[in-house]
Amino acid sequence: MTPRVAIDERVLGLPVSPTLASRGRSGELVAAGRRVYRLGLGQSPFPVPDTVVAALRAAAAEKDYLPPAGLPELRAAVADHHRRRHGLALSAENVVVGPGSKELMFLLQLCFDGDILLPTPSWVSYVPQARLAGRNAVPLPGGGRHGLELTPDALARACASGDRPRLLFLNSPSNPTGLAIEADAIAALAEVCRQHGVVVLSDEIYGELRFDGRHVSFARAYPEGTIVASGLSKWCGAGGWRLGTLALPPTLQPLRRALEAVASETYSTTSAPIQRAAIAAFRPSAEIEGYLLDARRVLHFVMTWAHGELERAGLDVPLPAGAFYLFPGFEPLRGALAKRGVHDDVALCELLLTQTGVFALPGSAFGMPRESLWTRLALVDFDGARALTVARDGVLDASFLRTQVAPLWEAIGAIATFAGELRGGK
Repeated sequence: MTPRVAIDERVLGLPVSPTLASRGRSGELVAAGRRVYRLGLGQSPFPVPDTVVAALRAAAAEKDYLPPAGLPELRAAVADHHRRRHGLALSAENVVVGPGSKELMFLLQLCFDGDILLPTPSWVSYVPQARLAGRNAVPLPGGGRHGLELTPDALARACASGDRPRLLFLNSPSNPTGLAIEADAIAALAEVCRQHGVVVLSDEIYGELRFDGRHVSFARAYPEGTIVASGLSKWCGAGGWRLGTLALPPTLQPLRRALEAVASETYSTTSAPIQRAAIAAFRPSAEIEGYLLDARRVLHFVMTWAHGELERAGLDVPLPAGAFYLFPGFEPLRGALAKRGVHDDVALCELLLTQTGVFALPGSAFGMPRESLWTRLALVDFDGARALTVARDGVLDASFLRTQVAPLWEAIGAIATFAGELRGGK
């Protein structure tokens, strides 16, 4: 008899995450001889700091299971990091460590019995995770200059009916837009959350990569209801190491205990050597501070330059405040694109790839309407180690762009030329 297999409806038809799938397809095109600029997967271009690598080497022989919530010394270092950086009153008992913040956020949705509120646009995995956890994902329309920022009014409207518990996901600086929620907006959103008893998951994985170094944690304005997510993948360049953290306030400790219990029955614990090494990343040191200053300097220069080039090419591009993402909108060129048979963002990204070699992701992967013609670029296709070395000792100018981030120089130039040809009717 043929083995009988039935796929759970929550998984049926679920595709591979668009960001991860982009890496595979880019590799296939390169293997086929195509020149491809890999602007799909948001992987930090910078190396892991030397002190953190040395700590991993020193801990490589560790083999024992650690507590499901994480190594006590690491949890204490994370709590201290949040106190120093963001003024949060936390202790080791408030922290949970997991194999990536992505896994922890999924477990959080699994444990939280209520609706998930998701601003539009938002990171690609929030909605699929809500589906897998059996939760109702409620999209929150964006406002502001580009229509991409959560407003207090939109949040209040979503909370006006029903009495289901609500978990709001916020990400600042944002993937996909690079925008940051400023202090006044944080205060206004926090007041709505307080009025309605909303729990907030503040995804601050890019917080240390805010260009001006002045990241403001949402928990500063709403400490009793905010869970802060962080990890090593973005600001420490260690995405493949898979280590994430959640910091929960004392008011939400029943939720922390639930997370710990589910962790013990799923992944058991996070890699012991990785946890030992992470202590060196979260503890204060001159090397980490210098690394972050150099990384922010490179990103700020590159992102500001790319934003200006694409804006001059006629695209609608929000100015990023951090991270390494641009979110260009091609709405100003809708008429010209329609003449080429392009009416949605998926077709637009395919045309971009065909015409320029630039692999971008469609805005619809991040919750935007498919017909809205937004795209996301991850400006990470360069040798980050070399760029840091040169930036540390030299001037950031056009020569730096042409020599140290040459793939981005070429890719942004190709997009600008593509847009110019569309405007010219070519």
